[in-house]
Amino acid sequence: MKFCKEYRQYMQGKEETLPVLGFKKLKKIMKKCRRDFRCKKNIDGLHNSQTCPDHCPVCDGTIFPSLLKDMSSVVGSFNEQAQKLLELHLASGFQKYFLWLRGNRQSDHTALIQKGKDLVSYALINAIAIRKILKKYDKIHDSKQGQTFKSQAQSMRIEILQSPWLCELLAFLINSRESKVKSEKAPAFEGCNLIFNDGKPSLTCEIFESIIKLDIDLTCSICLETVFDPVSLTCGHIFCYMCACSVASVTIIDGLKAAELKGKCPLCREVGVFDGAVHLDELNILLSQSCHEYWEQRHQRERAERIQQAKQYWENQCLALSARNQATSSS
Repeated sequence: MKFCKEYRQYMQGKEETLPVLGFKKLKKIMKKCRRDFRCKKNIDGLHNSQTCPDHCPVCDGTIFPSLLKDMSSVVGSFNEQAQKLLELHLASGFQKYFLWLRGNRQSDHTALIQKGKDLVSYALINAIAIRKILKKYDKIHDSKQGQTFKSQAQSMRIEILQSPWLCELLAFLINSRESKVKSEKAPAFEGCNLIFNDGKPSLTCEIFESIIKLDIDLTCSICLETVFDPVSLTCGHIFCYMCACSVASVTIIDGLKAAELKGKCPLCREVGVFDGAVHLDELNILLSQSCHEYWEQRHQRERAERIQQAKQYWENQCLALSARNQATSSS
């Protein structure tokens, strides 16, 4: 079965709740452009070509803006729904009741797992569709514009495989699968796993007949250890929370929101990545259960550092308050 048909079948019935890529429409635009260009070549008496020109104004002016809009809608909807699902799953009893009053009534654990599975599948099949569209564009135009557009989409943070909520959903599904309280009726999702290579962990996901394989490295590139209390920057790279605070030159009390706007990711050097950082709570649970001995050792080390930072923070606050009081009394 051609992927375009498979995509339409998968998205059938989902259009009301999830945005859809104009996959078929974009392929028709490229096909028509190639056909029209071929006809023009023949009329002009030039050599017949299977491609329309690099930087084709018809394709560039139609396909990339349309694809950019579709990608933004897909990523935005995915992030919103994944965040709501995980908030409901991790909420306490009172918080769950509050969320229920707000209209999120999908509190059944089995339903949450199925929803998480559907969202992961949705993210991956759209990632495949985008990859195929851009590959088709480069083939028709004999160019690398498609790959350039992909890099631009990553810098604009609308690449769905970069989403921290995808990582969180994978961890949620693995946690649910391994949980002792999971009911037998809970839907299994065997495509994602936490694996260790030479002691280094990574999250993997491989579905849709291995067309796409997701591999998320869980080693902090700052301390070179398994990420502890993990946080994802807006560029998609994952670090230990304290490591990220150290790089951003902020204390754990102030948090990453206090980082300068010009702060850069230590891995990709992208600017302004700290303010929208996401704490990966499900991943934290997964790693604490899978690396229990390391987790306990790291917890003891960081506990002393956190206490020291908190003590220093409040001492500085007291000194600043004392200085203001003295200045006020002297005036």
